[in-house]
Amino acid sequence: MRHRVKGRKLNRTAEHRRATLRNLASSLLKHKKIKTTLAKAKELRSFVEPIITKAKTDSVAARRFVAVDIQDKNLVKELFADIVTKIGDRPGGYTRIVRLGQRKGDAAELALIELVDFSGIVKAKAPKKSKAEGTTETSEAKSEAAEEKKETKKSKEKKPRTPKPKKSEDAKVKKAPAKAKTTTTRKTSKDK
Repeated sequence: MRHRVKGRKLNRTAEHRRATLRNLASSLLKHKKIKTTLAKAKELRSFVEPIITKAKTDSVAARRFVAVDIQDKNLVKELFADIVTKIGDRPGGYTRIVRLGQRKGDAAELALIELVDFSGIVKAKAPKKSKAEGTTETSEAKSEAAEEKKETKKSKEKKPRTPKPKKSEDAKVKKAPAKAKTTTTRKTSKDK
């Protein structure tokens, strides 16, 4: 029985599991949001939240403690400077897990894990242009693309096909007629 046994093995050895969680934690702190399986997301939450809590106290010891698992120096600086200041006085619960359904290939349960205070800031898209500006540019771009297609079609004019030479009858291999099946009869004691 595995009552009260903490953690998931994730079908990995201890070293591989620790390396996987370190990489996932680095990606989460770098991109603020990552997509992974539900089991890995739940394990990552219990792995990265103590690191963020430790980073709240800015000391050399805390930086060394965090640097053991987060091995990117720039990412450690960002954690202590930007992420912790954004988190502020939040008493834990720094991450959010959102279920995304099942993956198509193997039906694994997918999840999105993100830092709660950064959920609206992640990679904002460029603002859209107004309709009046956008329609003139898009129509011009479409017309240019159509002209380019016409030019490429003209340059790739079809070459006339030459008929394949017919095989002469000498070159054809004639099949040998099938041999007649011969049946062998077993000699019995009566035949002798």
